[in-house]
Amino acid sequence: MRTFFHGCPVFTGERTVMDAGVLVEDGRVLDLAPQPPAGAAEVVLASDSLLVPGFVDTQVNGGGGVLFNETPTAAGALAIAAAHRRFGTTALLPTFITDAAGTWRRAVDAAAEAAQVAGGGVVGIHLEGPFLNMERRGVHEAAYVRAPTDEDIDFLLGLPARFPQGRVLLTLAPEVVSDGTLAQLAEAGLILAGGHSAASFARTRGALDHGLTGFTHLFNAMPPLMNREPGIAGAALADPRGWCGVIADGVHVHGAMLRLALAAKGPERLFLVTDAMPPTGTDADRFELYGQTIHRRNGRLETADGVLAGADIDMAAAVRGAMGLLGVSRETALAMASKVPADFLGLPDVGRIAPGSRADLVELSPDLAVRRMWIAGAINAQSAGNPPFA
Repeated sequence: MRTFFHGCPVFTGERTVMDAGVLVEDGRVLDLAPQPPAGAAEVVLASDSLLVPGFVDTQVNGGGGVLFNETPTAAGALAIAAAHRRFGTTALLPTFITDAAGTWRRAVDAAAEAAQVAGGGVVGIHLEGPFLNMERRGVHEAAYVRAPTDEDIDFLLGLPARFPQGRVLLTLAPEVVSDGTLAQLAEAGLILAGGHSAASFARTRGALDHGLTGFTHLFNAMPPLMNREPGIAGAALADPRGWCGVIADGVHVHGAMLRLALAAKGPERLFLVTDAMPPTGTDADRFELYGQTIHRRNGRLETADGVLAGADIDMAAAVRGAMGLLGVSRETALAMASKVPADFLGLPDVGRIAPGSRADLVELSPDLAVRRMWIAGAINAQSAGNPPFA
């Protein structure tokens, strides 16, 4: 059956269309058209709404009270995706941070299983660590930080085949992984991002030459920019090949640094991430990570001694944050949450409203809150454990 969504402007991921609706069939966008074709069912949207593509988040540690490291199961990954759906995210990478090797492997199995669930929202996995710089590990457990072994490399080389329709993103410190290993992993199909690193400018440029393409939560867990040694952050900004994820919560990065990143990269290479943790979608004021209590207070998630442990933000809030902190237009902020991360991942059928794309649609209010959403063209009125959107 064909369904025609109309009644308000449509943001396609690139531009806002004022005089057309979205025609959907079998979970895919057929066309943008001025009038519904004969026989199509109609969904009339509020005139003050904006219809946008579902958001794409490459870094989601948890949500709905679930932490992927603590619940490395398919059900856990799907519960996290469901919790973020109420905030407009329809495609995400459950993110597994540095942990024991056995748990690492269980997380991959879980994400691979979850990625097979149609409409589940899981489109791969993000392995953040364990190949990190010990001094820049942040809240990652020191006992599990290590350089890659031959066994690790063999395991990683087989991962893209586990996600035939999805992606595997690996965050690593370029100074602890050789160029040969980077090239092997990239050639196998992994997406490599620099993060939790103190790599020099020269070392980072070398890593970009051998398959590194992204940077995880730019500026965080990296040395500050210096005039004689720009470091990994400077290489991320200066090299046009790099894509950069940023947390626009006003806590992790000062707005001036975010505007600097935007000026250097342009909106086509800068995208929003949440780095969200279990409290997203709940009223919880704490959770456990590596056996220690992480407190939710004053817009921060932090250990008792003030070390940041992820972010207290959802993607709809990140869009609003980008507009305020970076001073970008509504359309640019929305693209940074949809089309740009989808392009970074190389997923052409999400993060946009265009013929052939998956019909993951979000109806936003004038203040960019989620009113309704549809997964593959079907209404999704509530997420697991959460109240209806409208």
